[in-house]
Parts: sequence; C-alpha cells; structure tokens
Amino acid sequence: MTRPGVCFGGPSPEHDISILTGLQAVHALAEAGRDPVALYWSPIGTWHEVPPDLEASAFADGLPRSATEVELAGRPGGGFVRADRRRRPVPVDVVINCCHGGPGEDGGLPALFDLAGLAYTGPGQRSAAISMDKLAFSATTEAAGLRTLPLWLLTPEMPDTAAPAELADGPLIVKPRFGGSSIGIEIVADLATARALAQSSPLLRDGAVVQRYLTDIIDLNISVRTWPKLRLSAVERPLRSDTTIYTYAEKYLTGGGGMATAPRELPATLPATIESTLRAAAVEVSRLVMARSVMRIDFLWDGGDDPDGLWVNEINPIPGSLSWYFWSGEGDSLIELLDDLIAEALDGPTRHFVTQGADGTALRSVGTIAAKLA
Repeated sequence: MTRPGVCFGGPSPEHDISILTGLQAVHALAEAGRDPVALYWSPIGTWHEVPPDLEASAFADGLPRSATEVELAGRPGGGFVRADRRRRPVPVDVVINCCHGGPGEDGGLPALFDLAGLAYTGPGQRSAAISMDKLAFSATTEAAGLRTLPLWLLTPEMPDTAAPAELADGPLIVKPRFGGSSIGIEIVADLATARALAQSSPLLRDGAVVQRYLTDIIDLNISVRTWPKLRLSAVERPLRSDTTIYTYAEKYLTGGGGMATAPRELPATLPATIESTLRAAAVEVSRLVMARSVMRIDFLWDGGDDPDGLWVNEINPIPGSLSWYFWSGEGDSLIELLDDLIAEALDGPTRHFVTQGADGTALRSVGTIAAKLA
C-alpha cells in the first residue's frame, strides 16, 4: 500500500495556515486508513515527524514535544531520514505538499523534492516560480492576451515624475511581489506612501508591486484540478465585510476552519457572459503556468455583464485547505481529492533531468586549467 507523507508549516508568514491545511489532510488520510506520515517544517527550517493525531493547538507555542527530528536527503536514496547516527529512512512513497507561501510554494521545496527523487503533489518548480511571482504572472497572462490590471514594480528610485499615469492619483494597492494570501497587502493614498511602505515593511523586503486600486470591485475564484484530466469547479464569490480587500482574517480566521468555513457564495450568481469568460480564462491560465494537482485562480470583477470588466488577478498554486471546499459541493470528499493528487504524483516526476551533450568533448579538448587562467 502506498504510504503518503504530508508536509506542512515552513519558514513563511503563512506557516500557521499551512499547519491547518496539513492537519486537515493528515486527519482525512488517517481516517481512511492510509497510515500517513506527518512532516512538520518548522519556522527555522528544521524538519520533524509528528504524531498524525495532533491538533492545531499542539503547534501554537512552537515545536510539539512529541516531534522527532528528520532530514531531507538528496540522491542516492533521497528522501526523509532520521536525524541520528543510523540515518534510517522515513518510509514515505509520496509527499503531499501543504506548505503555503515562502519556499514551500514558490518553487524552493519542489526543486528539493525533484533533486531528491521524491514523488510529490502540487506545482513543479517552474510552475511554482511563475505562479508566486506577481510581476511574472501578470506579464505572462498579459502576453497571452488575457485581461489583467496593469501592475508595476515598486522601487525606492521610482520618482513621481517617472511613474505611469495610472499611478498619479490614489488610492493605490501595494502587494508583496512574492507571496500569497493577503498578508502584506496595503491600500495607500499616493505613490510616496507606497514607496515608504515598500522600504519599511519586512513583508515587502524581497520586492513589491503596485497598481491602481479599484473601489467596489468583486473577488471571484475558481479551482482547477489536473488529474486525470483538467476540471474546473463552480465559481466562488468570497463575501467581504467591507469594500476594501478580501483580508487574511476573512480568509482564514472566520468560523474556525480556515478557508473551508470562510463566508462565500458558492456557486456564485453571475451573468452568463462573465462566467463563460472566466472559465475560458481559467483554462488558459492553467496551460500557461503548467498547472498541476489542485490550484485556485483569483479574478476581479466590476459587477457588470461586460467581459471587459473581468480581470485575471493571481493564482494560488497550493491553495488554502487544498481548495477541497470547492469540490465537496460537487460530490467529491477530501479523501477523494487527496487520492487524485497522490495518483498524479506517482504517475511521473514533474521534471526530467537530461545530460545529452555532456559527453566529455569539451573536457578533452580544453587543455590545462592553468592555460585558461593565463
């Protein structure tokens, strides 16, 4: 029987939410008799195996007492091993990646899994890197002819006189260039305030983007699954408490169950023109980013029936609660979703490494290294 591991946590601002998603997956697998291995990635980057029956409160004050340290080893024999002298392997056939934000979602962890030869769910390294870079994702969708709101790199050197005309008047919205959720997103009055925020906020240290903020805009989301073929869920309309942005608290801290219990209209009531345009755009976005496993694509809508008032916003390559709430209304349980993710991961690697061309010709013809340094 295939034994799944579930990794969660990680050095990310979304560490706590990742724990919730991971524990949901672990408990569902355990209830279905799958004998999961719970792999906790601490905020300082250490790995630990923890009992699969732990609740979220066990992590509230740091590392659970029942944790056992493990390490992620490369090839040969890559995978998780006990962090002791015997270096015994942790028996895991496939890893379900539940790490939101940071290196778990931006391609860092998938690259390590590729190098270790581990089967895993979620995006591959290239897909994750495109998806989690808002500037790259915006440029990719725009180049493909999809409607997206103009987005600019925010730098301290950007003077008001050189700024695009769209940024001349506020309000503006500032976002971390790399990162998911709503963490670090702020609405500001003008470009000077945006620049000051980009310099002072630790959440924007790795880069910031800025765009015109549109009032009275509506969020629309859709989930995609890629196994055994591409499927689109019903469209969700998150219900916000005000008219600013869909906040971190509204996404994750309402109802006690993370995104699964956040207030929403699902399926959303939409004009036929908007829903058909959104669904077609979701298919194209999935193709562009090489979607894998389950993802969530977010749109912005002005509330009308003109497709020009619908924009692709961003994609979440490892969505909160693995987007299972999208699929439960269509008759799929969480364990059915997890089984599909596992089957896809075991079907083949996300990346094949090739060495064609490395045949020694250049090494035999180059002469001495000393001669090249002369």
